Amino acid sequence: MSEAPGLDTHVRPSGIPTRFDDAVPLTVVLVRHGVTPLTEAGVYSGSDAPGPSLSARGRLQAAQAADAVFRIGRAPRAGAASSGGMRGGGLWPDLPRPTVLVASPTVRTQETAAAVGRRLGLHMRTDDRFAESRFGQWDGHTAAEIEQGWPGELAQWHSTGTFAPPGGESYAQVGARVWDGLTELLAGGVDRTVVVVGHAGQIRTAVGQALGAPASYWARLRVPPASLSVLRLWEDGTTEVTAVGVPTDG
Repeated sequence: MSEAPGLDTHVRPSGIPTRFDDAVPLTVVLVRHGVTPLTEAGVYSGSDAPGPSLSARGRLQAAQAADAVFRIGRAPRAGAASSGGMRGGGLWPDLPRPTVLVASPTVRTQETAAAVGRRLGLHMRTDDRFAESRFGQWDGHTAAEIEQGWPGELAQWHSTGTFAPPGGESYAQVGARVWDGLTELLAGGVDRTVVVVGHAGQIRTAVGQALGAPASYWARLRVPPASLSVLRLWEDGTTEVTAVGVPTDG
């Protein structure tokens, strides 16, 4: 598997470097899916099962996320706020327009990606490497139920980054496959924007590694439903985190 900055931090100095050359990166827009009935109930729902589908609220969120992605790379409207907020006419106008759409294989991510694809006129493909964490025996349980059945283990999973639930994956394990997926996207060419529709945990691992943070810090990143996170990846291993968890319902 490829070396990721979060797992091998010697690949670049700490902090985001300023570039003065003409090298152009790959832009990756990470979109979290809209809510499902399990999301709304606070249930841990991983990649071991394909469902559930989005709830009515989740479908609305998917449409709002699609509208936001559509505006990436477009200039702001005259008179619109220049803060990059969701009410402006364009978002990150210096970035290339999205041309590729990838989704985790679960139903909720494919439904969210379908909304994005309709808005942008793009066909979706799926990639198992961008699937959510496998929660194993915890899947389908709330945090309170997990704590009752496996006392102290949920805290270890979040805080260490290397603890795996019974039959599931640690953050570090998820991060390794996610970085492999990102590395393959980078190999496919720079100076373009790829949209990857996935999950909170999976997005945290991508952002955490781009920051060069150890896996024990990744759970600290907040990634709301239907939010956008933006990374830029250069061929020499330089990475930039442009945005994390930007809401699209404003």
